[in-house]
Amino acid sequence: MIPVLLILIPLITGLITFAFSTADSAKKNALLSAVATLVVAGWSVCCTPASALRFDIAWLPVMGSRFTLEMDGMSKMLCLLTGISFPMIFLAIFRQETKSAPAFFGWMLLSQAGLMGVFLAADALVFYFFWELALIPVYFLCSIWGGERRIAVTFKFFIYTFLGSLLMLTGIIYLSYHSPGASFAIESLTKAALSETQRNGLFWLFFIAFAIKMPIFPLHTWQPDAYEESPTAVTMVMSGIMVKMGLYAVVRWLLPVYPQSSALYADVIIALSVTGMLYASFIAMQQNNLKRLIAYSSIAHIGLMCAALFTAQPSAYQGVMIQMFSHGINVIGLWIIADAIEKQLGTRLLSEMGGLAQKAPTLAILLVIMGLANVALPLTNSFIGEFMMFNGLFRYNMVWAGVAGISIILAAVYTLRMIQKVLYGPLNPTTETATDIPATAKWALFVLVVLVIVGGVYPQPLIDLTNDTVQALITKH
Repeated sequence: MIPVLLILIPLITGLITFAFSTADSAKKNALLSAVATLVVAGWSVCCTPASALRFDIAWLPVMGSRFTLEMDGMSKMLCLLTGISFPMIFLAIFRQETKSAPAFFGWMLLSQAGLMGVFLAADALVFYFFWELALIPVYFLCSIWGGERRIAVTFKFFIYTFLGSLLMLTGIIYLSYHSPGASFAIESLTKAALSETQRNGLFWLFFIAFAIKMPIFPLHTWQPDAYEESPTAVTMVMSGIMVKMGLYAVVRWLLPVYPQSSALYADVIIALSVTGMLYASFIAMQQNNLKRLIAYSSIAHIGLMCAALFTAQPSAYQGVMIQMFSHGINVIGLWIIADAIEKQLGTRLLSEMGGLAQKAPTLAILLVIMGLANVALPLTNSFIGEFMMFNGLFRYNMVWAGVAGISIILAAVYTLRMIQKVLYGPLNPTTETATDIPATAKWALFVLVVLVIVGGVYPQPLIDLTNDTVQALITKH
């Protein structure tokens, strides 16, 4: 019953939120709903009977599809990340004025329901249903509450994601026809009778759909514009959680269903991923726009995770599990800080900032901690995951590991440059009147900082939680 609650709570409260008449009541309802979802997600991680982690009923029997939801370690971890993220996002923007707040928070909760469904679905058709449900609210959130270029950017985002969804749906239908009993269940799809040509063609249909969502070079071009023009709260959802849809889909639906094709094309995908890491890192070094810098940084981190998944190395698999959670925490923290800075100064340009450490000491401390976590400094949550991924990549191919390792240096360069530009140097007319970070955003960041430090000092609980998923991947390969 737990998987159903994780979807129903945000779904029902999201629909109810549309009916509220005041912004204050909509915000409180959204925050209360997010906290309730977090409690249920936390409950799923605890000692819960296996029967409570699976839900299976007839849905479309004529098509061989059942409404099946199931939680393994990776699902628990990503549902927990989603459960943590939304209260922090709502808390960070709680004191901000939002036009048409009931609609805004309603769409936000519906996107959370869709994300939970993606991470829980054990039937391909159900997975596709929630994949689209998670995306639809984002279209409205970006096109209504976005920046000046929101219409063009949202259209570009729509074209990319619609193309990916169409490819995936085509692959799902074709694959189900060749599975035992024409079923959409993942157990049946792994047993589909396919020729080598069919298998390789379907592999690319699915991979392109998932690569667009991550995104992976050269399918990444929608992301920086979307992150820049979207409301920052929506950007937090997209970069902290939604990109994990693509990584999750590779682990759940690509590697187990197409193990031979995954091994065959591993070098190609690793090459694209590593190229994207370096490309994004070099562009991030040149950025003057704070939001675009964080966006390109995220592309580099996701590229490493994608490359690690195709090494077929146990340490790399485990590193990806840890890093999916850690990246979500860190990037949301960076976006909260970026949003607080923009709201105060009215600018995203690093060239117009400087000296904020004198005016906002708490913000300075929090930005330094989140920045160091972004470069995977030891004792921060990103270190162990990144170390394990590079270890797996090194075992797979030393050359690729060496090339990818350049991104570590580049990440330090653009992150430390960002910290220096924002916090240090003389004050200027833009920063002279700055004050410290708002109290609600401060509390959200304190929670995220605790997770950064605890995850860096003692990552074992996360390793234990996702061990079953890692072992399943090892068995498949």
